[in-house]
Amino acid sequence: MLSQWQFFGSAWQVVSAALVLLAGIAVAKVLSKTFHGSTRRALLLYCWHTVFCVYYAYFLLDNVGDATAYYYQAVQGNITFSLGTAAVELITYFCVSIFGLSFLGTFLVYNIFGFIGIMAFDGSLRIATADKSKWVRRLATLIILLPSVSFWSSAIGKDAIAFMATSLALWAALHLKDRVWLMVTAVLLMLIVRPHIAGIMILALAGSQLIQRNIPFSRRVILGGAAALAATIMVPIALEYTGVGADVSAAELVSYVEQRQQMNHDGGSSIDIASMGVPMQLFTYLFRPLPMEANSLFSLAASADNVILLFLFIVGVWNMLIRRKRPLAGNRAFLWLFSLLSWFILASTTANLGLAVRQKWMFAPILLFLLISLLGKTKSRYLSR
Repeated sequence: MLSQWQFFGSAWQVVSAALVLLAGIAVAKVLSKTFHGSTRRALLLYCWHTVFCVYYAYFLLDNVGDATAYYYQAVQGNITFSLGTAAVELITYFCVSIFGLSFLGTFLVYNIFGFIGIMAFDGSLRIATADKSKWVRRLATLIILLPSVSFWSSAIGKDAIAFMATSLALWAALHLKDRVWLMVTAVLLMLIVRPHIAGIMILALAGSQLIQRNIPFSRRVILGGAAALAATIMVPIALEYTGVGADVSAAELVSYVEQRQQMNHDGGSSIDIASMGVPMQLFTYLFRPLPMEANSLFSLAASADNVILLFLFIVGVWNMLIRRKRPLAGNRAFLWLFSLLSWFILASTTANLGLAVRQKWMFAPILLFLLISLLGKTKSRYLSR
């Protein structure tokens, strides 16, 4: 357990936490221009996100979480560089040992990471709903304000950085030709904390360049080849990270998936995913718990979010089926490939609902963008270039 001392153990920790908070305000003002929004909206979203950050930090005074483990590991100073957990420990070590930040101050640093993701996600949704009815625009704002989005992306850990990477990838995909370096940055950020998802990003990019008809053949070959080359480098790294091994055979991969399905089977928030069919696995991962399954305040809040997600999914798919195919904003091939591949792979290998509630936000922003884009026409100036 943490103590109040670890929140504000010295005058510097009070001052440094305040400085990080002010730095976030400065970031909000800059991002309001970057993502074509108003400063007032950016500041309101920063305040909203920070409320969840502070609450999460205080919640861990009497509870144990991944953020607590990262913080204690950083305090002990036994840090080695690697991808995934070790990378988060290294970032936390810099916050704690180099800059002297307290537990709350370090939380506020990760809060900025998550807030960058919020701003990119918000900017993308505003583009998707720019010419739509007021209720659709309000629905987009409601999605941004979902508690799950801000709660999980505001804490010390992988989730804040992964959410930022996904949202930046979404923003970059809207004008990939002009924002290719932002996409590269997003992939590298994801590689640092979740290499397997970065591998999916690269595969989706490679696939999108090969199947899009509106891309000149020469550019398709060059970009597709570059993405394929990156995939040959990144996918083995992702397999090593997950513990499968770079030289895994098909049988070994199937065995690994079955093993992952059985992990945490007896936990309080676990489900028997191995006995489910694929459609039920997909539904469970993205939309559960539902309100009737909630057994705590947190699961009730998550279930309320899931009802909104389920509603948007049903309405979006319905519009996709009954209306003619319309151009959507951005490189929709990459967006669809990444979101659907991530959804399928994560749903097939995750047994714990607690993990699903957090980790689905590595692809849910992109899926939600696509679904809300289906609710109406998109102005031509926002189409992929």
